[in-house]
Amino acid sequence: MSLKNRFDLVIFDWAGTMVDFGCEAPVKALIEAFGAEGVVIDEATARRDMGKAKIDHVRSLLREPSVAVAWRARHGRDAGPKDIEALMARLGPLMREHAADASTLIPGARRTFDQLRAAGLRVASSTGYTRDMMQPVLARAASQGYVPEHVVCSGETPAGRPSPLMIYKACAELGVWPLSRVVKVDDAEVGIGEGKAAGAFTVGVASGNAVGLSLQAFQALSPTERASRLTAARQALLRAGADLVIDSVADLVPALELAAIS
Repeated sequence: MSLKNRFDLVIFDWAGTMVDFGCEAPVKALIEAFGAEGVVIDEATARRDMGKAKIDHVRSLLREPSVAVAWRARHGRDAGPKDIEALMARLGPLMREHAADASTLIPGARRTFDQLRAAGLRVASSTGYTRDMMQPVLARAASQGYVPEHVVCSGETPAGRPSPLMIYKACAELGVWPLSRVVKVDDAEVGIGEGKAAGAFTVGVASGNAVGLSLQAFQALSPTERASRLTAARQALLRAGADLVIDSVADLVPALELAAIS
């Protein structure tokens, strides 16, 4: 059975899925934005709600008990709406800077894109980045040959992930239905939740945010440590509801081919 007999559209996440192997840019930007407000957050905390719209991610961080305590210690009060606005104002330029530096396509991403298009499938994308944050990423990806037909960014639907609205928007504007013929590919649990809420076929990417290492650091792991980290990431994505989990986006097409005949 060909892929086109089973699926019509693949919607990819960006950071940790198609670019920025370990989803490092948002982590660095969030740590720096909070640090500029005198509040230290660690990498694990920054990664916990990865994939959400960035304003929702900031709100989640401020609700994290350790972050809330640190904020009160530094500012003498709980964070309010104006503080969220200030953090987002700091975050925008930092996200653009770090995202631009981390916009190299993940190995195999361009080949996967070309294979899907050659098979007659349409390719779209969604992200927790705002449109402004995405501009350097879109330009850099295009220079490497990756130009999805449709892009939905944070703030362009009434709610972000894990709501299904970004997927609904892409499908409505591309005229694709039913949702069971749509594939959502994401490295974050909240992105898998988005796909499940939409009724799409969901594919988790284990080597992204859940492992959280640069490509060089990932490749430097011993085979045993690499396998252990991928197994833990795979289990987390399956618990989130993924229909299947792959190590890398490079593995997508053969995995979908197997799914199409099962």
